[in-house]
Amino acid sequence: MTLDEYSSHDALGLSQLVRRREVSPREIAQTALAAIAAVNPKINAVVETFPERTASATGSGPLGGVPFLRKDILIQEEGGLTEFGSRLAAGLRMPNTSELALRYRRAGLVTLGRTTTPELAFNATTETVKDGATRNPWDLNRSSGGSSGGAAAIVAAGAVPAAHGNDGGGSIRIPAACCGLVGLKPTRGRVSLGPDHGTVLLGLVVEHALTRTVRDSAAILDATQGAAPGDPYVIEPPARPFLEEVGAPTGRLRIAYTKKPWTGVDVDPEVAAAVDRTANLCSDLGHYVVEAGPLIDAEPFGLATQNIWCGFLALGIKGLSAATGREPGPDTLEASSLACLEYGKSLTAVDLYFADDVMNRVSRDVAKFFSAYDVLLTPTIAQRTLAIGDALLNSNASGLTAEKWVRQIFTYAPFTSLFNTTGQPAISLPLERDSAGLPIGMQFVARYGDEALLFRLAASLEEAKQWKERRPAIWVGNN
Repeated sequence: MTLDEYSSHDALGLSQLVRRREVSPREIAQTALAAIAAVNPKINAVVETFPERTASATGSGPLGGVPFLRKDILIQEEGGLTEFGSRLAAGLRMPNTSELALRYRRAGLVTLGRTTTPELAFNATTETVKDGATRNPWDLNRSSGGSSGGAAAIVAAGAVPAAHGNDGGGSIRIPAACCGLVGLKPTRGRVSLGPDHGTVLLGLVVEHALTRTVRDSAAILDATQGAAPGDPYVIEPPARPFLEEVGAPTGRLRIAYTKKPWTGVDVDPEVAAAVDRTANLCSDLGHYVVEAGPLIDAEPFGLATQNIWCGFLALGIKGLSAATGREPGPDTLEASSLACLEYGKSLTAVDLYFADDVMNRVSRDVAKFFSAYDVLLTPTIAQRTLAIGDALLNSNASGLTAEKWVRQIFTYAPFTSLFNTTGQPAISLPLERDSAGLPIGMQFVARYGDEALLFRLAASLEEAKQWKERRPAIWVGNN
């Protein structure tokens, strides 16, 4: 199998080749490793590969034989490294396997390595002291986004058809927007975080994947959705497999769209114009489209987000320090992490109960908005993709405070974190491009539990825009 042939298939396409015995799982795995080796020196998206797994690759499961990668945080495999993108956790091996990793195996996905993440996943770009900068395959001088930036870059470059990501404030959707991919944040409770976590960030974090096609996102969610014993959330299962929603009629949807962040930050004119074009496309497809957006009290929402993130980071840093025997400091943590650590240690139980109360009030307000609309359309991020090293997201800059760091992240990405708070499903789709030809992602949000509607709408938009055929400058088929 040539790299060009391999990279022309999405995950379901490769699994179909395996089922028809046109190619063996071992050959696909070996080709995937060759593809990673071809592009990774240019984009720096993969920190470790597992070549020994090619021998044990099988074709069993709905995604049998499909090459896959896991992000270097939260998900874990017994005896394997998970280093959190941080010098503090370098060399840390995990004592057990996540439920999600087990579900990936049962689905037939062959996890062949780990992808980069910003330190402790708390940045909207993937640039670290430990691993360096992960670069965007569309333009090597540009960011791949974060925190699932390594996953996005390596999928966008064609080295694997899909890769694991997680999202606590936009960390699947932001890199999907930067790299021209499909990035779904499922509903809270759709995918188990067990057994090591019931919730992460008081319920803000959800696990899933980045893909090049809508149907791959649906198929992977079919393979991983559902609660595990002891999970704090058990939500209504889908009425039918999500993959069956791809290509199903959408009906005439009530779609609201807004270019105005609830925090009041500026939106790049090219991004705003892309939203208008997408709204017009939705209207052309027969939907009722109107400019409107939810209203929230942005100041307490921002403080609640800050307290949740910094409180959890302080706990995580304490645990990593105990596990590795290393002390938090400039030799082990970046400036932003140290600032968030100090702020997090100052918080009280009252501060976190305040944050929980704000989450509840915000979720109620947004739910009222969705009683009038089926879908909300926004930009995924407010600006065009940042350059590598841009000061806005420099996590090791001097003079950072927790307040300043959180504000800078959500100045760049003000549209995503609200739906981590509400728990609603949201998907970024690569519908637009800027004047330099770089991807611009559009975010679509549905009611709690309604990924099915998002898959139906996303598939119709994929059919209209045909983004699968677009290729970045760094692509395995031509490198």
